Amino acid sequence: MIETLAPSVDAVRIAQEDDVAVALHPLDAGREIRLPGLHVTLRDPIPAGHKFAVAPIAAGAAVHRYRAPIGLATRDIAVGEHVHSHNLSTALAGEKAYAFAGPGPAAAGASTNAERTFRGYRRADGSVGTRNELWILPTVGCVGRLGERLAAQANAGMVAGPEGAEGVHAFNHPFGCSQLGADLDGTAAILASLALNPNAGGVLLLGLGCESNQLDALLERIPEARRSRLRVLRAQSETDEFSAGQALIAELLAEMAGDSREDVPLSALRLGVKCGGSDAMSGLTANPLIGLMADAVTQAGGAAILTEIPEVFGAENLLLERATSQEVFDSLSALVNGFKRYFLDHGEPVSENPSPGNIAGGITTLEEKSLGAVQKGGLAPVRDVIGYGERISPLRAQGGLTVLEGPGNDAVSTTALAAAGATITLFSTGRGTPLGSPVPTMKIASNHDLAARKPGWIDFDAGIALEQGMEMAAEALLDRILAVASGEPARNESNDERAIGIWKRGVTL
Repeated sequence: MIETLAPSVDAVRIAQEDDVAVALHPLDAGREIRLPGLHVTLRDPIPAGHKFAVAPIAAGAAVHRYRAPIGLATRDIAVGEHVHSHNLSTALAGEKAYAFAGPGPAAAGASTNAERTFRGYRRADGSVGTRNELWILPTVGCVGRLGERLAAQANAGMVAGPEGAEGVHAFNHPFGCSQLGADLDGTAAILASLALNPNAGGVLLLGLGCESNQLDALLERIPEARRSRLRVLRAQSETDEFSAGQALIAELLAEMAGDSREDVPLSALRLGVKCGGSDAMSGLTANPLIGLMADAVTQAGGAAILTEIPEVFGAENLLLERATSQEVFDSLSALVNGFKRYFLDHGEPVSENPSPGNIAGGITTLEEKSLGAVQKGGLAPVRDVIGYGERISPLRAQGGLTVLEGPGNDAVSTTALAAAGATITLFSTGRGTPLGSPVPTMKIASNHDLAARKPGWIDFDAGIALEQGMEMAAEALLDRILAVASGEPARNESNDERAIGIWKRGVTL
């Protein structure tokens, strides 16, 4: 947690162990900065969100933020100097050996929100959706536009009401053919898991007929009990595929007409957590605030899902020490090392991050980015580790954090979260993005400026945490989450920003 704000609200340092503080707005050279026990005169101009030294740092020494090393000084750094990529570099290398020290905590703490509720849709398998939508999932890109045309026609004919289907959405993608082996398997796994998301009250699987991602094989991945709300269309087998699709959609909408929202406990929520376009404030405001939401949901008995494994590098011990068993610890350490090996086998360093936007926002090394990013998982015990395209286990996921294999790419990782079962995703951002996934994708701004400039993108301004405190900000954000879970549109939904991204690997024929 943040140590304190300077009286002038110029800068913030997280802890006394840290060698750097972060400017809350642009600061000129010569500016006098007062922090608890410190009086710093700035030697350089410091952009908003960037770091300056609050203690002398020798060349080759570790530089600390978040009470942890974020890299090594490449030269001597004096008090008041700008600390960034010109004098700080990563210390990350390749795979590491990890030792299990025993199970982490079984719970993140006692729940103070267990009685909170939202209005959701109960499904036959016991899961709860925050939406009741009909999803059109094409097996292959060749019929992607057909799905979009069917969705547009269906939505144009729908009558808005308090019950029943809330919309028809097609999720186009360019894959499903010319793929082999694990690459094809990943595409099939993602689509089958999306079909099982609780927010989909009905699903139309739309195939061509000759693709590699065959419909029959895809259907085998879907339990028989979930097929009553599923229809299948093979376009090559129909004289008029559009009319055939319309008829199947009409069947599903008729079945969904009787669905209604009801009060359900917070424990029914499945929360995905994600960051994108981060800045140096993300680790001070938005990410720890999302972590408090993960704790609130898991303490109440719900589930939280964390992915973006390359943005764990350098901070993985914060998750490993919370593994609830040797099995979970081994799976998580293997996942981290396996992702590092994925980079190395392709001739890339494991530290090829942050992005240009992250760097412009003040993040210097991957360690710094990761230490801020993993805060989205709060203090919840790590109960399970699952592969890309897999779904959370209801028994293992409840009351804890599930770590999901996936890259940092925004479209790919938000899709993987929805496929894993997330019914809402919290997406922190310091730079802003309109992107949305199949489920409500709430954008949490790390700073006031972004929230003010892009009100059409941002669902919540986490910058208030610096002024009002984390506790008040957390209460306000939880209220907003429950309102969205009960049907209020997230910004991505209001803007019709819904898309999927599939992780492409391997050979293309």
